[in-house]
Amino acid sequence: MTPPVTPMTASGATASAGAASAATAGSGAAAYSDLNALSALKANTSSPQTLHAVAQQVDALFLQMMLKSMREASADVGDPESNEMGMYQDLFDKQIALTMSQHQDLGLGALLLRQQGSAGSAPTATTASTTATATATATATANANASDAQVPSPGEFVAAVFPAIRVAADALGVNPLGMLAQAALESGWGRRMPRTANGASSLNLFGIKADDAWQGARATAATVEFSGGVATPRRTAFRAYGSIAQSVGDFAKLVGTSPRYRDAIAAGSDARAYVQGIGKSGYATDPEYATKLTAMLQSDSFRQAIVASGVRL
Repeated sequence: MTPPVTPMTASGATASAGAASAATAGSGAAAYSDLNALSALKANTSSPQTLHAVAQQVDALFLQMMLKSMREASADVGDPESNEMGMYQDLFDKQIALTMSQHQDLGLGALLLRQQGSAGSAPTATTASTTATATATATATANANASDAQVPSPGEFVAAVFPAIRVAADALGVNPLGMLAQAALESGWGRRMPRTANGASSLNLFGIKADDAWQGARATAATVEFSGGVATPRRTAFRAYGSIAQSVGDFAKLVGTSPRYRDAIAAGSDARAYVQGIGKSGYATDPEYATKLTAMLQSDSFRQAIVASGVRL
């Protein structure tokens, strides 16, 4: 015989819900979109667990602003990313910020807790002011980091790299515009050069990888390699240089001494023939590399960057 089921009374349901809310508030949301955890915080505003969870949210908000600023500062030049990709990156950043705030105290939340005083006290004018100050500080810091991370405009990029490219191109007997277009594409106008372990730019304008024979400094970055028409994401080691001149000189040595790039060097003053020769040489695994180089060379943005740089061709 099946034993009778005792119905849960209204008070029993309320007690269970309260216990669940307390547990949720104490542990905080595991996912930033956890609306149940948010409701639990609102239902139990005076507990120490709730205050701690709110403090974590302050830290998470700061981290979100930092991640957003870094993404905007390092965005590629060219066609904007799709709405879907932007949405997924935003979701990823918010989740990463929440997870990091739960494992690392950034100090903003701790400041809020100290100003709050004892658990269960009502928010005061001082607390509200401190919270506003902490938020303002987080915003200012994020904006400052975004400013520090600003990269040169395309015109400034051309002005910085063209003198070295002209010297190398003259030595190779090719049109410097072809090399400039390749540097702009490979580095994203200087925005996507790999960084070393200490965060310094590798100044690797042409995406030259660091093989076993390379004895200099290295930098790693996420790349996409093509094999048999299939794209595969990888972490790749790249050469790092001490100056733009070293970067351009190493590239000129590479293409000037390898038979693989004979057709590109033979192009002479024809910049379009040079980029097509480089594209077809296997310099990059991307099957569309020649098309992308040609598009860069012939683009309005490329011409405008040269004009803005003030360099004389």
